[in-house]
Amino acid sequence: MMALAILPVGLRLALLPHHPVPTPDIYDEFGHLLVADTLRHFRLANPPHALPQFFETFFVLQRPTYSSIYPIGQGLALAFGWMIFGLPWAGVLASCAALCALCYWMLRGWTSPRWALLGGLLCVFEFGPLNAWTNDYWGGSLAAAGGCLVFGALPRLREKYRVRDAVWLGLGMGINLLVRPYESVFLVLSVILFWLPDWRRAWQRPALIAALVVLPAIGITLLQNERVTGSWMTLPYSVSQYQYGVPASLTFQANATPHNILTREQDLEYKSQRAFRASEVETAGSYFRRLIFRIRYYRFFFYAPLYLALIAFVPAIRSYRYLWVVSTVALFALGTNFFPAFQFHYMAAVVCLFVLMSVAGLEWLSRWDAGAKAANLILWLCLAQFVFAYATGAVQERIPSRRIAVDRQVAQIPGKLLVFVRYWPNHIFQDEWVYNGADIDGSRVVWARDLGEPEDEKLRKYYPGRAVWLLEPDAMPPALTPYKPEPALPPAEPPKKEKTPPPLRFENIP
Repeated sequence: MMALAILPVGLRLALLPHHPVPTPDIYDEFGHLLVADTLRHFRLANPPHALPQFFETFFVLQRPTYSSIYPIGQGLALAFGWMIFGLPWAGVLASCAALCALCYWMLRGWTSPRWALLGGLLCVFEFGPLNAWTNDYWGGSLAAAGGCLVFGALPRLREKYRVRDAVWLGLGMGINLLVRPYESVFLVLSVILFWLPDWRRAWQRPALIAALVVLPAIGITLLQNERVTGSWMTLPYSVSQYQYGVPASLTFQANATPHNILTREQDLEYKSQRAFRASEVETAGSYFRRLIFRIRYYRFFFYAPLYLALIAFVPAIRSYRYLWVVSTVALFALGTNFFPAFQFHYMAAVVCLFVLMSVAGLEWLSRWDAGAKAANLILWLCLAQFVFAYATGAVQERIPSRRIAVDRQVAQIPGKLLVFVRYWPNHIFQDEWVYNGADIDGSRVVWARDLGEPEDEKLRKYYPGRAVWLLEPDAMPPALTPYKPEPALPPAEPPKKEKTPPPLRFENIP
């Protein structure tokens, strides 16, 4: 387990000369980083800013508190890396290491040590240094590691009751509750399905211990709700839907309607999220069309050679435990299909089951001479695919993103800064630049929306000791210059009065 934890981290760190520490780019990443920064200040929510109109952005509440809308789980991992190693990405690497090590531990409950080790290596190949989850701050690996604890504890508890395995079961469910609360419902249902054939056995004690271990996660979730929204039972997610209309509602719910005045960019995001739904009313036809369409996305979880292993896995479904594996994956697929749009981390909890299906198929193939050769060939092809991708990444220089270039410019300017972000009319709605840490006033750089000279003057007076700069991200490349008020438009000329024609009279008609 230690070797499988170190291997993906070491391989990713070896790529740093060509692929440096990832720079957050998507607003979801900034949302999780805000959770992490809030935790670093030893609080669950931040007081609202005196001038919140300058800091409106995606997936961040300004009222009743200045807080991210996301659950606390991914932010906890980022805060761990930030506080221990001084870098939030260290929390991402730690989650990746935990996933690869725990995937092997999970497989040890299902198969032999040899096949479990091969499955652990497959996990390193597929979800290690080259995977998107390891190279952004959006999450995926932590929920997947929690799934490994759950699905590794179940076969051990069936074989022999041990308190420690019940604790691992509860810990895995608690992690998923903190990271992906919606999908944790399907995790509970899958555990119930696992115990159905043995419902007469003494499952109450492990269930009780697991429930006790989950209780702190429930308490943390309720406490975060209260600190962020003022209500124990109101999720920050729900407040965002009420105020901004985003994120999009589940397809069996009515579309959210914003109650705040939206910025142009927020309005475009709201319309985009509504467009994810094919129609206002969900039907059985639209549900299953979406389900079938999303099958193509599952290639994220498999190397191409493993498709053959999945075919070989089909005979194993005759046993209940492997039928349960397929049923659990189907349960997650059906449940997450209620999201209007698909993201890979929705299925993160069952990543280890995808690896198990691959390993079980290869193990079944290896029972025959010809099949053993085919299984070996599949494994070698997976290794070749990984080595080729890794070697290609090692020699290719990463092209610096626009954010990296701007960050470098900002880092060279001394003192405290106030940077107004001025979007052009053709601005792309997903390219948001107004993001700040948990303590806006204490930050060296404050990013704010450009609201025009009369309004901007309020923020300039609020920060009298800061040098004021202007960022125009839609320029090519983005332009960072000393602040200049946007020139006022010339007053519109009043419309010219048209001469009123003389009234039409009968004697005027020839």
